[in-house]
Amino acid sequence: MGANGAIAGQGSPARHGALLALLAALLFGVSTPLVQLFGSGMGSFSTACLLYAGAAITGILVQRPVDREAGVRRSDALRLVAVAVFGAVLGPVALVWGLQHTSATSASLMLTLEAVFTALLARLWYGEVMDRRVLAGMLLLTLGAIMLVLDRASQGVGQLAGILAVAIATGAWAMDNTLSRTLAARDPGQVVSIKSGVGVAATLLLAVGFGEQLPDFLPAVGLVCVGAAGYGASLRLYLLAQRSFGAARTGSVFAFAPFAGAIAAFLMGDRSGSAWLIAGAGLMITGILLHLTENHSHAHDHQAIEHEHAHSHDDGHHTHTHDSMPAGPHNHPHRHEPMRHSHPHVPDEHHSHVH
Repeated sequence: MGANGAIAGQGSPARHGALLALLAALLFGVSTPLVQLFGSGMGSFSTACLLYAGAAITGILVQRPVDREAGVRRSDALRLVAVAVFGAVLGPVALVWGLQHTSATSASLMLTLEAVFTALLARLWYGEVMDRRVLAGMLLLTLGAIMLVLDRASQGVGQLAGILAVAIATGAWAMDNTLSRTLAARDPGQVVSIKSGVGVAATLLLAVGFGEQLPDFLPAVGLVCVGAAGYGASLRLYLLAQRSFGAARTGSVFAFAPFAGAIAAFLMGDRSGSAWLIAGAGLMITGILLHLTENHSHAHDHQAIEHEHAHSHDDGHHTHTHDSMPAGPHNHPHRHEPMRHSHPHVPDEHHSHVH
């Protein structure tokens, strides 16, 4: 490859990351009304504990060998604890409490705030660049969120406490998303299992400490299954999206989750929506399409760096050699030599350059 040549055969990183984030959003969005269904009458800490027990099972099952994914390191310990506190304790407990005091539709829609908070934190902490298309997408998502909130406001103010609790959950998960950005190069299965394990331990102790009653068998099994898909599998896909798409863009596309949750709640019998819901949904879908069609490309420089993460040799960045070339993604410590080239890219771990 020449010094300024484009990378041949490389697919759109924006589209790949957006599709991963969209699938994560669908799994998490559908889980919201299901949590309300199975967690009815159950303590907030007990419900969160069961959800992350399911997520931990998923994390354990999807872990990959060290020659395929970079393992979690001791230096990640403090960040993992912080991720678990915000994402596996505060976030789900606040959401569950909110679901017990408001409708599944209103809670699902309020989750849109997570994307806005995540984008702001990614910009402040990591300086992630957002071009006009991304900014327009964020604006449409925010306007869509306003429409969805107006939908709930038209139903009265009696559910204000529940909605505020869900808003707290979105702030906690935005912190989780932003802190997780530097963990995206690690095996997502390990990150999910460790985060979920800490969450299970913490919420179990809180459930016992607050004297919450043991849940019935069938609702407990339902919550574990919801946690396995909507929290475990969704988080794994979210981390993979962050790896190739950046924190702000992943959070923005993940904003489709509230819409997916609202649809699921409607299909399960919640008919509390209005014309505001339709207007908000249209704005959100348009905003997501802007992210799917992003094409950010310019000549840029790569500095020499040594690191470890899963990679393949068809992306134009991993040009080192092997005695026997591995097929597909693999993992090992490797070195990048300085280079300059031009191709479509997003703020992943190889493209955090300043604009």
